Amino acid sequence: MKSITINGSQRESVGKKSTKALRNAGQVPCVIYGGDKPLHFSAPELAFSKLVYTPDAHTVVIALDNGTSLNAIMQDIQFHPVTDRILHIDFYQIFDDKEISMNIPVHIIGTSKGVLNGGVLRRNQRKLRVKAIPANLPDFIEADITPLKIGSKLYITELANDAYKFLHPDNTVVCQVRRSRAAIVEDEEEEEEDATTTEEGATDAPAAEATQE
Repeated sequence: MKSITINGSQRESVGKKSTKALRNAGQVPCVIYGGDKPLHFSAPELAFSKLVYTPDAHTVVIALDNGTSLNAIMQDIQFHPVTDRILHIDFYQIFDDKEISMNIPVHIIGTSKGVLNGGVLRRNQRKLRVKAIPANLPDFIEADITPLKIGSKLYITELANDAYKFLHPDNTVVCQVRRSRAAIVEDEEEEEEDATTTEEGATDAPAAEATQE
């Protein structure tokens, strides 16, 4: 999995005044959990743009000004309700030999037979939660929709991989192809036309017989 480096400064003071001063200076207060004790640090808000404003999943290298470097994943983020500025971020420290859980984006590949026949692809799960050691975490999960016909579903069990395991029930639907409204309307119109043709045929038949007599 791709990694992003965040250069920050360790915080000694974590009070409200200190936190407010950091935000006024364009810094984001952060905490890293998962180690011996929580570690507080701050970094410029712009440093998190590639981590926060993207659909991709990343691990993070937190490089502090005191020489400390930690591997982590983003666990939680808080935004200002009005300005949408980042207020606070929680990270979780990761280790090479310990499994972690993470949401991984799903990439659709292939062209569905059902879609080509007028069906509509519905994406039930845009991200899937997986558990693995950091080295086995994928950048994304590929879901091949080529075999899907109208009415077919792609279940999570069809995406099984030995490198990681899914934290979802086996009956989780990743995506499916549903009949479009246009196709339903066309079918109804065809049925009405068939019914009309049958009625006309039934009406015309006696007249034809009468003529023959």
